[in-house]
Amino acid sequence: MTKEDAKQLVKDAGLRATAPRIAVMQLLARAEKPMSHSEVVEAIGTEDWDQATLYRNLVKLVEADLARVASKVAGVTRYEARGDDDEPHLHPHFSCRTCGEVQCLPEARLEGLVDKRWRKSIANSELEVIGECPDCLAKQRGRRVARRPAAKRKRN
Repeated sequence: MTKEDAKQLVKDAGLRATAPRIAVMQLLARAEKPMSHSEVVEAIGTEDWDQATLYRNLVKLVEADLARVASKVAGVTRYEARGDDDEPHLHPHFSCRTCGEVQCLPEARLEGLVDKRWRKSIANSELEVIGECPDCLAKQRGRRVARRPAAKRKRN
């Protein structure tokens, strides 16, 4: 998303197109995963705007329906951009309780599972799967494998 695209999107939503708001909108639009406030601060930096300004702009973008809260695991709110052609958000998010990573699981769409009567309710709700991501599981397995041979030697 270009700076001009973000500016127009923000204006069309009835908000003032301020520099921090445009920067946050651009960041969320190009992000590959939902981002927390601290990740937004880290990506944008605090040279030009402080943390509170970036947070207020995240909230404003959600209120204007330009972004949505994708996850609230362990008290950490993560945000993602909505698009013009954004279809109902009928997929869950996976949140890793070890590393905190949040990923969309679009291949696990709920659309086929939801009767039409419930579709709008599901589209306006949050579904989150909480567990350990593949990377954390692999690291955990690697530690277990490394420990086993040492434990066997002690017993012999």
